[in-house]
Parts: sequence; structure tokens; C-alpha cells
Amino acid sequence: MTSIILLSIFGIVQLFLGFLRSNKVLLPGVMLVLLAVFGANLADWNQAPQSFFNQMLTVDHYTVAFTGIVVLTALLLLPFSRSYVVAHEPNLAEYYALLLFSLVGAIMMIGYDHLLMLFVGIEILSISMYVLAGASKRDSRSNEAALKYFLMGAFATGILLFGIALLYGATGTFALSQIAAAVAAPANASLLPMLYIGILLMIIGIGFKVSAAPFHFWTPDVYEGTPTFFTAFMSTVVKTAGFAAFLKLLAVALPAAQGFWAPTIQAMCALTLLLGNVGAAVQTTTKRMLAYSSVSHAGYLLIGLVAGNGSLTGPAANGIFFYSLAYSIATVAAFGVLKLVADHRQRDDYAGLNGLGKTNPLLAFVMTVAMLSLAGIPLTGGFFGKLFLLTAAVGQGHIGLVVFAVIMSMVGIYYYLRPIIAMYLRPAEGPTADAVPVDGLQSFTLGLLALLTIALGILPGLLSGIL
Repeated sequence: MTSIILLSIFGIVQLFLGFLRSNKVLLPGVMLVLLAVFGANLADWNQAPQSFFNQMLTVDHYTVAFTGIVVLTALLLLPFSRSYVVAHEPNLAEYYALLLFSLVGAIMMIGYDHLLMLFVGIEILSISMYVLAGASKRDSRSNEAALKYFLMGAFATGILLFGIALLYGATGTFALSQIAAAVAAPANASLLPMLYIGILLMIIGIGFKVSAAPFHFWTPDVYEGTPTFFTAFMSTVVKTAGFAAFLKLLAVALPAAQGFWAPTIQAMCALTLLLGNVGAAVQTTTKRMLAYSSVSHAGYLLIGLVAGNGSLTGPAANGIFFYSLAYSIATVAAFGVLKLVADHRQRDDYAGLNGLGKTNPLLAFVMTVAMLSLAGIPLTGGFFGKLFLLTAAVGQGHIGLVVFAVIMSMVGIYYYLRPIIAMYLRPAEGPTADAVPVDGLQSFTLGLLALLTIALGILPGLLSGIL
């Protein structure tokens, strides 16, 4: 709760700082805020679980763990917004404020115990993202991305809200614990069709938010048109909060209906893995490849939902936590390098990375570590993230799904090697032969991201059983 209060207050303060007409104070200011929020969130770890807003929001180990991921991700991403400071972006205060407000929505999605709190959190997060997707007002691609995201998001929100209404009609409550009791012992068998339709509609609505197939169709275009900095935020914070909410819905409110929703999640998982990996393999630009890559990683996280045992602890929940952390760190590193290169070389295709191993060894090394982690190569966090999820699925007997996921991982190795090949084996020509400028803060952050990725791959036990 302290995190929500701090983010809300400083989000408003950030708006007033915009009146100073000096962007130099905004970046260090918002970084200090996120450091304070991260510390306040960690302080809640040793506290007993607390409920707020008439038991609509709970702060426990689960909430603290996933909140830590989204706040840390935002903090590590901020140094790559420095180009907006240097260019004197007139709306920078508003952008930072929206990022802080979106984190409020993300935390609500993580800690909700009431479906109305889930809906409020999703809306706070989504509306912020709709605005940020169109942040580059003079770029037609950014305008198109914002419009597509808003329209598709509005439809998905309507579907989600309809599902919540049907679930309430079938159970008579919005509280997760009471929904679980009503589903386990239905008072009226004639209401079961309403219940199942409500569950299906909620899966569709949340599936859109996390880019799960077949509700992923907006992702490549929106990710490509959105400014790279906000794309990175969207592909990490939104996905982490979405899966934390998804897991809580299925494990806390609907464990008794697992026989109904489990086949649906399995089908979504297989389709997401297929379309995400095959789509990424045929892309010609790094940014669009990362967009489809984000879809494929939603597929791997869906494996954790399939392997869940009706609990927010255990192998599946810990696998989702570890995978979300490893994925977020590697994705921030990849998008951070891509933004620096694209800002200087004015291109985001594979050719834009040519020769980076010679001109900028640090950028090439960090990008390599990020690609290897996303591919699930040993000695990186991504390897153990996939291992934990697949092990949990094997423990629940989902052997066929695990085999299919391993095959799709092999496809992923192909397209994750393409940026590495471009950086080290292809020469830079013309304007791309110049070194990409990187300041001290960005260099430190990139080094830290690579170090964290490798540390998670060498010492996974430090965080693997945190839930």
C-alpha cells in the first residue's frame, strides 16, 4: 500500500515539476522516487499480510515479489529516456507521471482480491499505455499504434467486464475467496453455463492484455509504432502485471473450475508458442522481431498457468516469478541497446546492428547476453526461467506441451542469433560505421543488466523459491 501512495503522490508532483521548464531535474527525480518505492516495497516483505479498501487489495509476499519486478524494471529502463531530456521533450513531465500512474495500476492488478479492484488496475495501466503509445505525435506510425491499441483495448476491456458481470451473476460476489467457495459448491446448477461463459470471457480479456494468441494480433503493429522506450515498458511491466493477475484469478478464485479452463489455457499456450516463434523468425527488423518474441514468451508463461496447482506458492508460481524477472531484465537490455542504436543510426532493422561488436563492444556484449537469455541458453537467467516452468509442467503430466515448447525454443534460437551475427560478423558501412554515443549512466545500467542476467543464470537458487 505504501508503494501505491508514494507513486500516486509523486506522480502528481512530477506533473508540477513540468512547470519548471527544465527536464534536467525530471529524470533524477523520478529515479529517486522509484528507488524509494522499491525500498518501501521491500520493507513490506517482513510484514504480516494486510488488506486494504475493505479487503479488495492485499499486500503479502506474492504482491511484494511481483511489485518488486515491475518497479525494478521501470527503474532500470529510465536511463534510456535520457535522449528525451537532451532533446528538451516538452511533455517529458507528463510521460514520467503517466509511467508512475501506470505502476499504480500494475500493483493493483498484482495485489487485488476483488474483481472490481482488478478492473480498476487494468484501466489505470491501460489508459496510461494508450497515451504513451502515441507519444511521438509527429510520427504517423505512433499515431496509428495508439489508435489501434486504444480501439482493441476498449473491445478487450468490454469483453473482460462482461465476463466479470457474468461471474458475479453466477456466484453473487466479486471477492476471489467467495467466488472460489461458490464455484466449488454451486448453489444452483442452472447457473453453471453463465459461470463458464464468464470465465471464458475473462480469459479472453486478460489474454489480450498479455499478448496471448489468438488475441495477440495488435502486438506487432503497436510495438513497432510506439516509441522504443515505451515499447520496452509495455512489453515488460504490462506483461508481468498481467500474468500476476492471471495466476491469482485462476489459482485463488477458480481452482475448482480447472477442468473447464485448463484445456482452454493449454490451447492458447500451444498457439501462442507457435505463432510467436514462427512470426519472429520471419521478421526483418529487430524491433518487430522483439514484438513477436514478446508473444512467444507469453506462451512460456502460460505453461506456468497450466501447471498451477490452485496455489500462489509452489513450483509453477515460483517459475512464473523467476521467468518474469529474467525476461524483464533481458528485454530491458535488448530494447535499451536497440533504442541507443536506433537514435544514432536512424534504423531498427538487423543491418542497423552491423559492426556493433567493433564500434561499441559494450552494447554488443549486453545485446548478446540479452539474446542468449531470451533464447534460454545456459548460464543466463532465461535458461532457468524456462527450466523451472517446464519442470513444473512435467510434474503435472503435461509432457506433450513441454515437448512442443522445447521445439519452439529451438526455433527461437534461430532468430535470436540474427542480431548477434549482425553485430560480430557483418561490417558496418557508411553512417553505421560510427560509434554509438553512450553516457555513463547508460553504460552502468547496461553493465548491471548483463550482470543480473548472468547472476540469475549462475545462482538461480537465490530467488527460485521466493514464493
